[in-house]
Amino acid sequence: MSSIRNMLKDKLFFSTLITIAIPITLQNLIASSVNMLDTFMISSLGEKSLAAVGLANQVFFFYSLIIFGIASGSAIFIAQFWGKMDEKNIKRVLGLALFTSIIVGLIFTVAVLIAPDSIMRIFSSDNEVIKLGADYLVIVIFSYIVFGAGFTFQISSRSTGNAKMPMVASIISFFVNLVFNYILIYGHLSFPRLEVKGAAYATLLARVVELLLVVYAIYSSEGPLKGTIKEFTDWNRDFVYKYFKTSSPVIINETFWSLGNVLYSIAYAKIGTEAAAAIQILSVVQNLFMVFTRGVGNACTVMVGNKIGADEEDTAIEYANRFLFISAVLGLLLGLILIFTSDLILMFFRDLSPQLRHTSKMLLIILGIFFAVKTVNGTIIVGILRSGGDTRFSMLLEMGSVWLAGVPLAFIGSMVLKLPVYLVTPLAYSEEIVKILIGLFRVHSKKWVVNVTRGM
Repeated sequence: MSSIRNMLKDKLFFSTLITIAIPITLQNLIASSVNMLDTFMISSLGEKSLAAVGLANQVFFFYSLIIFGIASGSAIFIAQFWGKMDEKNIKRVLGLALFTSIIVGLIFTVAVLIAPDSIMRIFSSDNEVIKLGADYLVIVIFSYIVFGAGFTFQISSRSTGNAKMPMVASIISFFVNLVFNYILIYGHLSFPRLEVKGAAYATLLARVVELLLVVYAIYSSEGPLKGTIKEFTDWNRDFVYKYFKTSSPVIINETFWSLGNVLYSIAYAKIGTEAAAAIQILSVVQNLFMVFTRGVGNACTVMVGNKIGADEEDTAIEYANRFLFISAVLGLLLGLILIFTSDLILMFFRDLSPQLRHTSKMLLIILGIFFAVKTVNGTIIVGILRSGGDTRFSMLLEMGSVWLAGVPLAFIGSMVLKLPVYLVTPLAYSEEIVKILIGLFRVHSKKWVVNVTRGM
């Protein structure tokens, strides 16, 4: 209890937390609202359109988490370098992250343009769903590289304590998406009615606007991220080796974790198109609720990383414990809200069949039950272990829980036991139980504290 009282009295801790967490939360809220907006509008086009866009976006989900891994890996260094006020190395890390994200984006773009139908067949056997999803993919794929570059700049900006700029860019991007979704999906203001394709064009335009705003903001002021191509590419072999030695476990982690989640979607889709549509609704609502916890998790990454970079390791450990407590309380409250407002939430989704509505409600209740555990796990993996440089352990923990527990049980539930989707989902969530048991032990051991900037 004394540690909680000390935390509540620490005005500097809370002022820093609020300064970082609120803009990040608002930005994530806006970003999730873009996805929710697409789902709201597309749900009126029918179950197949909703399933098609949801399954097609599994490709983006896979890609975006690889980019998240790249950006998060760089954020470990940038947060610690910012603690040392080392702007030269911040620019070098940012340059490596941008280069890597662009290469990954090119690979995805070429793959989708070559075989969009084949990619959709991985997720569904419904010919109409495959066609609609492929139509969406070949347009929205051109936003991938744009998103990768923009997201890398935004995460880097957060790591230096500037979370307002990404928030403003996301707000403007949201309204661009809103306006052009309305115009292009339904064919207003003399534009053609493009339906699913219209949603893809709106997303592409919104991503381009967001990147332009972020780049303009960085280069119109004198900040640590404003660099020349020469400064961004001032690497030597030792620097690149040290960067990838620490960041590659994060990239591998996010790649295989996201691939595991893609497999979850495949397992759910095997149950049927209705199950795939219900999972799309669940995903949108989950992302919306998670924005509140991600703001705290990202603040943890920055604040703990800054303290380690400044050689204040005892304070970093104390901050980590505080963030665990905050995330547990926040996750519990949000989980209860999910459970008791599931009917109200589903009122925002139009034209759902009674069966789809019932299935979606069951999924939301199950998510609410597991929500506090998911929140604490996010803080452990992203906020504490990664900011502390303990990337290899966090990779093994997350990959092991997904691939040895969640994925096998999900496929057993859907394809062997033939369970409904709302009973398969708890089997997939078994990964969260594994993670929290091992993760809390690792945090308590204090072995996660590593200053990755030494010798660079």
